[in-house]
Amino acid sequence: MTAPRTPEPRPAAEPFLTGRTALVTGAAGGIGSACALALAEAGAAVRATDRDTAGLDALTGRAQGLPGTVEARPLDLVDLDAAEEAAAGVDILVNNAGMQLVRPLHEFPPDAFHTVLTVMLEAPFRLIRGALPHMYAQGWGRIVNLSSVHGLRASPYKAAYVAAKHGLEGLSKTAALEGAPHGVTSNCVNPGYVRTPLVERQVADQAEAHGISRDEVLEEILLRDSAVKRLAEPEEVAAAVLYLCGPRSGFVTGSSLTLDGGWTAH
Repeated sequence: MTAPRTPEPRPAAEPFLTGRTALVTGAAGGIGSACALALAEAGAAVRATDRDTAGLDALTGRAQGLPGTVEARPLDLVDLDAAEEAAAGVDILVNNAGMQLVRPLHEFPPDAFHTVLTVMLEAPFRLIRGALPHMYAQGWGRIVNLSSVHGLRASPYKAAYVAAKHGLEGLSKTAALEGAPHGVTSNCVNPGYVRTPLVERQVADQAEAHGISRDEVLEEILLRDSAVKRLAEPEEVAAAVLYLCGPRSGFVTGSSLTLDGGWTAH
């Protein structure tokens, strides 16, 4: 597997989100953790949700000293009522939580398909539903949905994930159209493969499914169609999310911002 990219030095974010409250799902690691830290660095008070309480504790420790705050809020998105309640009163909603199972369609467990769709599509709907009344009342809001290249393209063996991401694209566009008169934007961010625990597990699943090594999975499957032959870093995705939450993105809505190393340029 390719070595991690050396992070480029970056200046501290301008605290343009001071006074704003954000909620990030799946915040205990990977992209979610990077988004929570980026938003806090920009001054937001972040509600970090996840099932992984140890990961949330580690995240809050990393957030010490930032202009904003990160508060750990354990949440299992299978509990849809709790998800909707958690989003009440937020100015910014980042729907990031995801899961993956790689299986041929005819072997895909129906219960797993249901769980993936619940966590990755129905829960974002309930979170948006919970967040919109406050956003509408104040005339401002930002919804960012972490989609994927698989929201734009399909791949074999990922029926639930691809279905959920395609559904999330439609949900995001609907929220954009309804939210525009109220000052609320809704957009998707569509990364290719990012160096996260989810992708590490996917590499292992693909290796087992295809009977090849992990390095072969990365080179011959995951990065085959990418012009940039490396995994993206979570901080790169978080930078795109932060832009969409900021004051200069008010005209960007109903969009899908692709960060795929040139994959969809083919």
